[in-house]
Amino acid sequence: MTFNQLKMALYSTYLTNIYGLKLRKLSNLRDKKVLRAEYCARLLEDLNIEVKVINKDKIPTDGNYLLASNHRTIIDPLIIEVATQNHPIQGYWVSKKELYDSFFFGLFVRNAGTLLIDRKASQMGSFFKEVKKAVKEGDSIYIFPEGTRNKSDEPLGKFKSGSQLIAIKNRLDILPVYIRNRADNILTDAIADSSVRRVVEIEFGDVISYKDRETSLQDIYKNRFNIT
Repeated sequence: MTFNQLKMALYSTYLTNIYGLKLRKLSNLRDKKVLRAEYCARLLEDLNIEVKVINKDKIPTDGNYLLASNHRTIIDPLIIEVATQNHPIQGYWVSKKELYDSFFFGLFVRNAGTLLIDRKASQMGSFFKEVKKAVKEGDSIYIFPEGTRNKSDEPLGKFKSGSQLIAIKNRLDILPVYIRNRADNILTDAIADSSVRRVVEIEFGDVISYKDRETSLQDIYKNRFNIT
């Protein structure tokens, strides 16, 4: 690990936990959204990473949705939070158990407005119950359908079936989001040298109806963003 990497790791851990403590004092999801966006904007600015939003007009101004995005790097949620910070849409992130237990991210993740999913659990009833409750209260659900970070050279990893199931069970239309750049490479470069301004492009697509069950979510998603 280089000096810059070590310095950024220590700083980001400090900042993440400071905001984790602040979030713990809040109970309202709207307030959590504001604080999440503040944290994300601050950390990306420290990395000198700019978020450029494509098709901003396609971000809904009302209703609740299953926000579905591709996933390459730990800063993907930050990119999405910054892109939607000035829009009424708010929601809970689906978060895996490993992040809940993480020394670096645990405090933040547990208090930021997340729904825990334990992929090793034999029963998923409690998770789906929490999702249903959030949707009933008018909130959106944010998810990475690939289930884990895509570390291949392919533009998209294989989608898990759970995302489309969540949409169908909760009659929740899907807002597709595509982070166009290799954000993993941008993050690596930014940590090495934050003096250079770097841009991440995030695109919003037309909403996908939960009623469309004949085509897989992954195929519709690819079509929305012309991914081959």
